[in-house]
Amino acid sequence: MAEFLFPPPPPAALPVIGQQARFPVNRIFCVGRNYAAHAAEMGSEVDREAPFYFLKSAHAVRQSGATLAYPPGTRDLHHEIELVVALGAPAFRIGAGQAMAAVWGYGSGLDMTRRDLQAAAKDKRRPWDLGKNFEGAAVLSALTPARDFAPAAQRIHLQVNGTVRQEARISDMVWSIPELIADLSHYYHLAPGDLIMTGTPAGVGAVGAGDRLQGGVEGLAEVVLAIDPAE
Repeated sequence: MAEFLFPPPPPAALPVIGQQARFPVNRIFCVGRNYAAHAAEMGSEVDREAPFYFLKSAHAVRQSGATLAYPPGTRDLHHEIELVVALGAPAFRIGAGQAMAAVWGYGSGLDMTRRDLQAAAKDKRRPWDLGKNFEGAAVLSALTPARDFAPAAQRIHLQVNGTVRQEARISDMVWSIPELIADLSHYYHLAPGDLIMTGTPAGVGAVGAGDRLQGGVEGLAEVVLAIDPAE
């Protein structure tokens, strides 16, 4: 049995609707600019030649219902509501026609973003890690098995303190779920436990201490987050 110099962190895992077993989280792939209106509000255009990605680490995962201290190093924390796709089978160098066989289930998620740090990185053509990959940056709902949900034109929405900030249809995505899985599978050996956060619609904006966020995708568990003052 392996010995460790110090205790390894417990694995990130999400609850599953109707089951006791939990879904262990491996990698989190996030899709950038997958809604044209959001790309426009950020002053960018959709790259229609291929999707692009950034990653979040397991340390970013928080479950729906969490309270997040306002993150350090930022003065401009933004919300981004997203459909989350959970993979349950390996996929490598597959086509879009094979991709849905790798899907285990779906959920709702918040891609929390230190927008000022992301903007500074963009200006200097640097990676987005400081803006996107921090503790509490991926707030995720319980997952629904794929047999109980068929992605189509369901509403995706987010409210902050009861006021709607984001609202669209997941059919508005530029790159579909099969296209995203197939594309990623040409760069990674996709594996059970991998998550894909499929992009956010227009309406992103700042939140602060005392705010309560609630939203999700029609037919899936909602994601809820409260923001506390900074530590």
